Amino acid sequence: MKRLKLGVLGSGRGSNFVALAAAVAEGKVAAEFVVVGSDQADAKILEEAKNREIPTLVCPNGKYRTKLEEEIEEGLAEQMVKSGVELLILAGYMRVVKRPLLSRFGGAMINIHPSLLPAFPGLRAWEQAWKAGVKETGCTVHWVNEVVDGGSVIRQIRVPVEVGDSAETLHGRIQKAEHCLLPEVVRDLAEGRIPWLKDPRKK
Repeated sequence: MKRLKLGVLGSGRGSNFVALAAAVAEGKVAAEFVVVGSDQADAKILEEAKNREIPTLVCPNGKYRTKLEEEIEEGLAEQMVKSGVELLILAGYMRVVKRPLLSRFGGAMINIHPSLLPAFPGLRAWEQAWKAGVKETGCTVHWVNEVVDGGSVIRQIRVPVEVGDSAETLHGRIQKAEHCLLPEVVRDLAEGRIPWLKDPRKK
């Protein structure tokens, strides 16, 4: 089976990337990483990628905290295309995706989010859930579109909120679920078990 070419964007520690990389290395996912990028030069995800001899890139920060200027995102999108990315994965990427990435990877870009969307979109979703007093939350992999955390859901895992939980203990259990969910979804996309919105391998 031909390996699906993965690109990853992240802004922080990259724990979901590490979990996915382990699954790929163990032969559980028919994929290969062609590039890992970040908007933060000191993001640990870049170190994790370099340790695995995966090409990395850093885009300029720009002047906004939550989004990149169009010309910066345009350059980022071009580099992803040149790297041969077929599926673009947002794994803790803290910028709102705009037209340049959407025009190239819409239908072939997924995000992992720490709640049962559509509940609790946005930042620190586990804390939102904990403060709301819900009995369960979880994590979601979804297609990325122009609405923040608003793309169609691919798959979810439910995580109960336990008596005595703090926001951070809840977050820890959600992360463990994420580390199972993301490799499963990428595996099933690579094998055709999940329908793509736009499969770049079928041009």
